[in-house]
Amino acid sequence: MYIAEELTQVKPQKETLLTIGVFDGVHIGHQTLLARLRDEAQEEGLLSGVVTFRCHPQKVLHPGHKLMWLSDLDTRVELIRALGIDFVIPLAFTQDLAKLSAREFVQLLKGHLKMRGLIVGPDFALGKNREGNARYLELLGKEMGFTVEAVSPVVVNGDVISSSAIRAALANGGVAKVQRLFGRPFSLTGKVVAGDQRGKTLGFPTANIDVGPDQALPGDGVYVTVAYIGKDLLPSVTNIGVRPTFGGGRRLVETYIMDYNGKLKGQRLTIELV
Repeated sequence: MYIAEELTQVKPQKETLLTIGVFDGVHIGHQTLLARLRDEAQEEGLLSGVVTFRCHPQKVLHPGHKLMWLSDLDTRVELIRALGIDFVIPLAFTQDLAKLSAREFVQLLKGHLKMRGLIVGPDFALGKNREGNARYLELLGKEMGFTVEAVSPVVVNGDVISSSAIRAALANGGVAKVQRLFGRPFSLTGKVVAGDQRGKTLGFPTANIDVGPDQALPGDGVYVTVAYIGKDLLPSVTNIGVRPTFGGGRRLVETYIMDYNGKLKGQRLTIELV
């Protein structure tokens, strides 16, 4: 899969079938849309492409709005890659981009990416003031020569799958529900940093994972987890919570990896809640 940071960096040799979105978490709804994108592109002899954003548009449009990520950019891109998409473009969402009309943005997609078709999710809209809903995009498509397909929401056990619904379930400690909506275990990834060595003094050294201030976390508690170390998957136990005397009350992720004595400080570590 080809990864570019700007539309101008992609020089497609064929016309493309695209989708646009944040795809936070790449949950079952996203996976369904992306699989359709891949399959339809292959059937029509097109390249499949995803235009996403490095930061959430809401953080630019509403700077005071606190929005937590389900997955960081690297994880999102890797999950999209695993679904067999041909290229992904994580754009920087800026004020200038936010000011573009739907027509202007579509013109960029047509001009730089040879867009022949666009597949969008439920309630999708692009352009200034969200003017470019599916109906308006269909009108532009008839005028400018591209198709638009809007997919229906995916429902699991009566729950409409969305990133916001998953964030709410996660905050309430509903790990099993989160896994159903994700279609896989919920994971956390971050750099292992120095802690206060409390676990080491008790005889079970722990890895303190810096997941960043914008990472969505489960409710405080102790969770059964597995840790990815190289190609190995090792059993672990993870504590998530606030230690008031450390880090100004910021919530911490501290993992004890069973039967492991290697050095992890400075490495990126991924854990999955089971």
